[in-house]
Amino acid sequence: MLERFERYPLTFGPTPIEALPRLSEALGGQVEIWAKRDDCNSGLALGGNKLRKLEYIVPDAIASGADTLVSIGGVQSNHTRLVAAVAAKIGMKCRLVQESWVPHEDAVYDRVGNILMTRLMGADSRIVADGFDIGIRRSWEQAIEEVRKAGGVPYGIPAGASEHRFGGLGYVGFAEEVRAQEAELGLRFDYIIVCVVTGSTQAGMIVGFKADGRAHRVIGIDASGTLDRTREQVARIARNTAELIDLGKEIDDDDIVINPDYAYPAYGIPSEETNHAIRLAARTEAMITDPVYEGKSMQGLIDLTRKGFFAQGSKVLYAHLGGVPALNGYSYTYRNG
Repeated sequence: MLERFERYPLTFGPTPIEALPRLSEALGGQVEIWAKRDDCNSGLALGGNKLRKLEYIVPDAIASGADTLVSIGGVQSNHTRLVAAVAAKIGMKCRLVQESWVPHEDAVYDRVGNILMTRLMGADSRIVADGFDIGIRRSWEQAIEEVRKAGGVPYGIPAGASEHRFGGLGYVGFAEEVRAQEAELGLRFDYIIVCVVTGSTQAGMIVGFKADGRAHRVIGIDASGTLDRTREQVARIARNTAELIDLGKEIDDDDIVINPDYAYPAYGIPSEETNHAIRLAARTEAMITDPVYEGKSMQGLIDLTRKGFFAQGSKVLYAHLGGVPALNGYSYTYRNG
């Protein structure tokens, strides 16, 4: 479905799918849990899901004649870390806005993890006081204009790359990749669990799995706490992406499944249940998840399994999107494990 779109390789190639037997057993052994490890997808700054998206955006940035990538995220943004990595890799400058999305007071929160790596790679990273929002941000638009006024040629990439025209393509490719791996493994996944905030990761999956009738089996675990806006954004990105690739099928409201039950108490703040999920995945499978995104989708996977949401014998694929560097910003929370 993506053959006609130019792709700039930033990843190692298809990411591995691994069985998680000890986690499955800890949750009762009635459901097979697997993980697709997009957290291990690249040598660029520890990788993560944003690189799948950026592979389809970089060719457009280069063709535009830009010399500076301009993007935005929170202080511990995985996305801005990877925009900085891509800028370093392709020889562009990088201007980043790091908004204060998370009301978190760890003493080293703004000096370790993602933001430390971002600055190490040479990005001009500036913290501003604005709070959390998944939409287009005025601070980002101002940063683009500042680069232009200083004589640079900016290329804007919105938060999570989600509102970019090509933002959904990478995870259409994810679905195609999963189908090929299913054929090799001799199985078919009944559900795909994925964290959702700015929307294009789940939206791309919905489009990709619509091709074989599984769009409604992509369950987004909301970590935004802004369910209505997130759902609207996922729907819009999915429909625009489907049109862009000439899918030939309509994305229906029923195709968009988002569970809001695990976003509490707020974006970027883990609940005790999130912390339990992080520890369980680490202690059964040595699979590390973070308190902002993957910990909450892992919490959702664990709770839904225990509640019997998945029929006995179901094969459930957990999409691990990365984000582990953010753990460093929560060092006091996890100081004893």
